[in-house]
Amino acid sequence: MENSDLHITYVDLSFADLVQERSGENVRRCYYCQKCTVGCPTAYIMDYKPAQVLKLIQLGQKDTLLRSTAIWLCVGCETCGTRCPNEIRLAPVMDTLKYMALEEGYPAPESAVYALHRSFLDSIKLWGRVHEATMLAEYTLRSRGAILSDLGMGMQLILKGKISFLPERIKRLEEVKALYKRAGS
Repeated sequence: MENSDLHITYVDLSFADLVQERSGENVRRCYYCQKCTVGCPTAYIMDYKPAQVLKLIQLGQKDTLLRSTAIWLCVGCETCGTRCPNEIRLAPVMDTLKYMALEEGYPAPESAVYALHRSFLDSIKLWGRVHEATMLAEYTLRSRGAILSDLGMGMQLILKGKISFLPERIKRLEEVKALYKRAGS
C-alpha cells in the first residue's frame, strides 16, 4: 500500500460536546434506531444519512462531517425530531455543523444550496421576513444562474399576486437586525 492510498481520519473527542453545546441537542442520546433516516425526505441524496451523522458526531469525526453534503442538504423540516424516540432534533444539529464548516473554512460542497441559504437569511435581515422576488434575484446572482430561465414563471407569480413585487419591511425591524448582530452576521 502506498502512502497516497492511506487515509487517516482524526478523532476529535471534544466534537460531540461542542455540537451538543452549540445546537442545544443531546446528540449522545442516539442509539441508532434510524427512525430519523427513514422519515427524512432528503436522506436519499445525502452522503451520510441523518442517523449516520449522529453516529459520526459521537465518534468525533469532525472533518468527515464538515466536508459532507448531508449538512447542506438537510431542509430543516423537523421530521427527524418528530420521529426520534429520544427527541433529538437534527435540524439544529445540521445548522450547527453548517456554521462550524463555514467558520473553519470548509468549502460548501453544495454551492447552490449555500447560495439559497445565504440569500434567504439576507432577505430576512433586510426586510424582517422573506421577500421572494429580491431573495430569488440575489440567489440567481450568487449561484450564477441564468436569470432569464425563471423570469417567465416569476412574472406569472407576480401577476397572480402570489409574489409581491415590492417588498414591505416589518414593524420592529431593528429587533431582527439586533438578532443578526448578536449572532455575528
